[in-house]
Amino acid sequence: MGQAGKGLMNVMVKRRVHVAAAAIVSSDGDKALIARRPSNVDHGGLWEFPGGKLAPYETGLEGLKRELHEELGVEIKRAQPLIRIHHEYSDKHILLDVWQVHEFSGEPFGREGQAVRWVPLQELVNYPFPAANLPILQAVMLPTEYFITAEEADDAVFETRLARALVEDNVRLVQLRAKSLDEAAYLARAERALALCREHGARLLLNADPALLEQVDADGIHLTSERLMSLERRPISEAKWLAASTHDQKQLTQASRIGCDFVTLSPLRTTPSHPEVPPMGWHDFQQLVERAAMPVFALGGMTRFDANHARAVGAQGIASIRDFWK
Repeated sequence: MGQAGKGLMNVMVKRRVHVAAAAIVSSDGDKALIARRPSNVDHGGLWEFPGGKLAPYETGLEGLKRELHEELGVEIKRAQPLIRIHHEYSDKHILLDVWQVHEFSGEPFGREGQAVRWVPLQELVNYPFPAANLPILQAVMLPTEYFITAEEADDAVFETRLARALVEDNVRLVQLRAKSLDEAAYLARAERALALCREHGARLLLNADPALLEQVDADGIHLTSERLMSLERRPISEAKWLAASTHDQKQLTQASRIGCDFVTLSPLRTTPSHPEVPPMGWHDFQQLVERAAMPVFALGGMTRFDANHARAVGAQGIASIRDFWK
């Protein structure tokens, strides 16, 4: 190989940096702990979720325990995988291995002189973060369960079952799916669903034409995979949530390209509604989630008993119709 070819290879090879980060949420679930990066390092002055680079011999959790002790003076008691993010900078490839810390001991403070702050989850978007941290914001603000409503002709039954899910199952994220309704009936149901969700502190996404947000002030839109693949750009404002149904790498790539905030990925198991579709299983699901660059809900035969398994392989949590539509 000539000198020009060797030079090109040297330019193209990027440093690979493995970083562990912690999403530490307050016991009431309303605030997250963030820290300001020192001014003399990359992205100095920006805020981040605390953590640091792993030593060659460390796992993500081992490295995170060491970093949080060194940076914040706390000891992790219980943590769970939240999201893994691959991010390309001009000079390096970052793998962010993010864990949600459920229990810790000690009072966090900046042991290295850095500013540390508890911030309400809804205010995190007001703080400047490095680009690689942005999917963490989405994951921290999302619950671990995504309830998809079933087809239901009777409005009274629909409202009763939605209210039960909101109250008894503590559902906090709802997708209104009602393909059998015409537009007028869907809009009427959306208004009733939105009132119930607002009453119980839940968010509502419409599985419908994005233009319907002009008539119903829901929290966002869930795109079908067909609608997702037809789009050239994000169809709604950044102030609303945008989700999509995905089934393969091509659709996940498109969801990332148009700026989806999260997706469902299915079918993980064979489902009664689509028995002819081969399930991907946990292994293939994990391989797709690893490169998704956004929170992913496992869909297809999922129940709440699968939530921890889903989190362990990198998912945000589970999405389900039947498990909540009692």
